[in-house]
Amino acid sequence: MHKGELRADQAGQVKVVGRLAPSPTGRMHLGNIYACLAAWLGVRSQGPGGVLRLRIEDIDTPRVVKDADHWIMDDLAWLGLDWDGEVVYQSQRADAYTHALKLLESQQLVGGQPLIYPCFCSRADIRAASAPNEGDGFIVYPGTCRGLSPEVVSERMARGQRHSLRIAVPDQPDESDAICRFDDLIFGAQSFNLPRQVGDVVVRRSDGLVSYQLAVTVDDLAMGVNQIVRGRDLLRSTAIQIWIRNHLQPQAPRVQYAHLPLIDGADGRRMSKRFGSPDLGSLRRDGWSSRQVLGVCGWLLGLLDRPRPASAQELLDGFTWNTLAADCRDRQLDLSELNVSDAKPGL
Repeated sequence: MHKGELRADQAGQVKVVGRLAPSPTGRMHLGNIYACLAAWLGVRSQGPGGVLRLRIEDIDTPRVVKDADHWIMDDLAWLGLDWDGEVVYQSQRADAYTHALKLLESQQLVGGQPLIYPCFCSRADIRAASAPNEGDGFIVYPGTCRGLSPEVVSERMARGQRHSLRIAVPDQPDESDAICRFDDLIFGAQSFNLPRQVGDVVVRRSDGLVSYQLAVTVDDLAMGVNQIVRGRDLLRSTAIQIWIRNHLQPQAPRVQYAHLPLIDGADGRRMSKRFGSPDLGSLRRDGWSSRQVLGVCGWLLGLLDRPRPASAQELLDGFTWNTLAADCRDRQLDLSELNVSDAKPGL
């Protein structure tokens, strides 16, 4: 089997099920569209058997922008990136997350330690006790509350002390299940030492909201997703999601992963809504066509030799993950430097 390849069923067929999973925290920027296009191509390149679902990841309610879900769906339709079935909203799946959390709370690590435990640390506490990380924003929790006695936990709970819930990973880096391995269609073989590189992550926040790591794992299982496409900054998150997935559904089907190189803006920072990166609202107001936007994204994916106009259907011709695998360096995009005849309005 090639890296990341899905196993065929008894009939020799595999139905690839992918997902578009935008967060309604504002208008999608070019980095978001680049990822959505890759996910769409990954499924539609499989022919009529592929299924692409749309999930609005609105679980982080304080960051949700009113009507952003409608903007997202309008932009996807404008680009010709269609999806299959009903739209799934995370905000409507609280019962599923509660059930999953209870299932995890009923389990223990080898040795009898609870799989889920309360954490009373503030963010400042965690930062102060953590060793420097690789600069990707992922802080490995130092395990401060992991060893609290039941008596201390009960006393703090009785006082109503604010706390999150964390999922424990093996505490010895040489344990057999401490290493999470998976194959990525772009970055190849991956190996993460859970206690050293990932740590015990939050599955329910101190404000009562379910964490991203738990919600997306539960949703991908429920939706039958077996191809996950997203940025390479989430490679380490994939390791903890596999850990959660194995505890929720040990016999779950294999998943293909494709982690994309990141897109940096002209200022060298990763494209982000908070940095004001070019989004579909501003581009459409400035007269960009859907073909021009997709052409830039297709070029970033290595499917075009230059950023020229193209439709999503045209980009299907010759689509392969191997192009990105051959050059998985992060990209930098400065729209002002693109040749006018290539991507700017007026074509």
